[in-house]
Amino acid sequence: MKDIRAVIFDLDGVLVFTDKYHYMAWKTIADKLGIPFDENDNNRLRGVSRAQSLDIILEKYTGKPLDSEEKKRLAEEKNEIYVKLLSQMTGDDVSRSVRRVLSDIRERGYKIAVGSSSRNARYILKMVELEDAFDAVSDGTNIVHSKPDPEVFLKGADMLNESPENCLVVEDAKAGILAGNAGGMYTAAIGDAVNCGKADYDMFSLSDLLYILR
Repeated sequence: MKDIRAVIFDLDGVLVFTDKYHYMAWKTIADKLGIPFDENDNNRLRGVSRAQSLDIILEKYTGKPLDSEEKKRLAEEKNEIYVKLLSQMTGDDVSRSVRRVLSDIRERGYKIAVGSSSRNARYILKMVELEDAFDAVSDGTNIVHSKPDPEVFLKGADMLNESPENCLVVEDAKAGILAGNAGGMYTAAIGDAVNCGKADYDMFSLSDLLYILR
């Protein structure tokens, strides 16, 4: 029988949706470099780090080779564009359903955390008025390895003072599900992650989590 005591949520694509902002920012960089980039390309970037995302975009680059400093500058430029776009977010960007699920889970005695590879996770939580909703936030500022490495989730479990085997990871990306599995945690897939077939539970909506945690 499962003994889940804590739930660790991925942020983007699970609780909030910032794909359009990522897309707009990366599209600006790709256009600057003369690289074709559409929403299908953008989907490949989900759940991976900024540096890895840039490497994926550069697969179609045919210009002058870029050194590490130029790549770093481009990644920073993308982030500056992205953060400016994020400033448009408000509490209305989190649905009532999401807020209800988080509230219900806490009332049932579960600890909850965010496990996100994004370095902007805390800023996003602040903008959408969720900064006080979690017991812990493990994000891109405190990890070395991005998903599918389990580091971000293992650190989240440690912050909650829970063993990995007592944690459930909620993810919308295959890389996140694989990370949760690698960390020895239960995993629940939502959105595109359902198609990977690697999760312990598949959900049609976040509300399904309330049935998993009965």
